[in-house]
Amino acid sequence: MELKNSTILITGGTSGIGLEFASQLNKLGATIIITGRNLASLSDTKRWFSNIHTIQSDVSNPRDIEKLYEEVTKQFPDLNIIINSAGVMRQIDLYNNEFDIDKITNEIDTNLSGTIQMVHQFLPHLMKQKSAAIINVSSAIAFMSYSIAPVYSASKAGVHAYTKALRLQLEKTNVKVFEVLPPGVKTNLQKDWKIPPPEGRMMTANKAVADAIKDILKNKLEITPGLARILKLLSRIAPNYIEKNVAHKEFEKLVAQKN
Repeated sequence: MELKNSTILITGGTSGIGLEFASQLNKLGATIIITGRNLASLSDTKRWFSNIHTIQSDVSNPRDIEKLYEEVTKQFPDLNIIINSAGVMRQIDLYNNEFDIDKITNEIDTNLSGTIQMVHQFLPHLMKQKSAAIINVSSAIAFMSYSIAPVYSASKAGVHAYTKALRLQLEKTNVKVFEVLPPGVKTNLQKDWKIPPPEGRMMTANKAVADAIKDILKNKLEITPGLARILKLLSRIAPNYIEKNVAHKEFEKLVAQKN
């Protein structure tokens, strides 16, 4: 997949994996447009990368996606790649019912519904391009249940299933469908967590994105950087063990901390 001369729209581009994609693809010479909810964060990113274009938009809001489509396709008719990177991840104790329904809905809308709606909105435009791609950032958690983040787990499993179906439907078109399934990555997703993830299982955003870009350039459609490859294998050969004895330990720590 050619990236150097592409025009690329990145959701969630002001932090974490989205920001790292913006930085590294900018260095490759691509034209970059990023979106985010927070105007201050967009302004900061613009100061760091003066040639990156910024648009305030919330992928959890369908009206925002419609407005984004109109603005981007008008200003950047050569747009040929979208990267769905916006994400929300919360630690939730379902037994104690501590989160209200709005927060749960927002997590689903940002991670899953927003990705689907972005694809639905922009696909007709991408189909008109000579070469195009959709890059969905999901998570290695799509391969297993991560009990401390149940809504995130469900939404990323949904992104994984949707991306596979999308790839099959578009396999005879000009639009390639990539999925990046990183392991734990050090980003601000964890800033409000009560139980921090084990340091040894975490990957830097810089390394995760660098590995992803290498695979995209090789047209590898399902990308599993770092420990994600191992998680995928273990989810096949010992799914109950990996969920109960590894992934569930952090939830047990959360409950013990409360007690």
